[in-house]
Amino acid sequence: MSVSSTIEAAVRVEMKRPPLPPRERLQQVFDIQDLTATYGSKPALKDVSMAVYKNLVTAVIGPSGCGKSTFLRTLNRMNDVLPGTRAEGKVLIDGEDVYAPTVDVVQLRRRVGMVFQKSNPFPKSIFENVAYGLRINRMAASRSELSGRVEESLKQAALWNEVKDRLHESALALSGGQQQRLCIARALAIQPDVLLMDEPASALDPIATQRIEELVYSLKTSYTIVIVTHNMQQAARVSDHTAFFWLGKLIEYERTDRIFTAPREKLTEDYVTGRFG
Repeated sequence: MSVSSTIEAAVRVEMKRPPLPPRERLQQVFDIQDLTATYGSKPALKDVSMAVYKNLVTAVIGPSGCGKSTFLRTLNRMNDVLPGTRAEGKVLIDGEDVYAPTVDVVQLRRRVGMVFQKSNPFPKSIFENVAYGLRINRMAASRSELSGRVEESLKQAALWNEVKDRLHESALALSGGQQQRLCIARALAIQPDVLLMDEPASALDPIATQRIEELVYSLKTSYTIVIVTHNMQQAARVSDHTAFFWLGKLIEYERTDRIFTAPREKLTEDYVTGRFG
């Protein structure tokens, strides 16, 4: 990766965007306080504190094994499914701790949806993939309402025009990029407040990746998005804020243009300029 091209991408994208208001004027969705996560006796995150802001894209970057995906999965308790996983500290969403014993995890994951690195469409039709969450959550009172919600979700995921004439064909026949957008449509169908994305374009070709990036940028008008990416150019293009993790620690969290052009921490500078990672 070219260092100069990453910096140029950050600057170029920032020039196209309206300036962000100061943080004190942004609305917090997540307030993470002293978060530590362990797998067995191995710490994956250590005393992470940061906020995630409404209707912005927050990118999480760092070398392999630094805790990026673990951090993402703490936000909707997906780590709960792994044996021996423990989280300490607080993850507040609109003031409520997601790890409080009274929290309904199913409702939490409805509110905080997730798209994984590898597209995972169900072996069902395109229509049924999107309708699945609507059915099990009883979010449509009639067939016509169900169809309308499926169409709306596919349009939000920029996929409707490509599949509207084959909704009842297998989702497994779609291309990799289309399958990933279908998984995004499936996540959007149940109307979450937050969308977590774990390297959603890492397995895609450049054209499909560009479509995912454009989609991420457009979705932030309606959703709060947190995206893990190993691609720093992608982080520079799509995000408003960037968090840099290293060995389970949050090293720096700032506006994306500042992370890539004027980082405060030497470790951040070394990473974004390609000296390691």
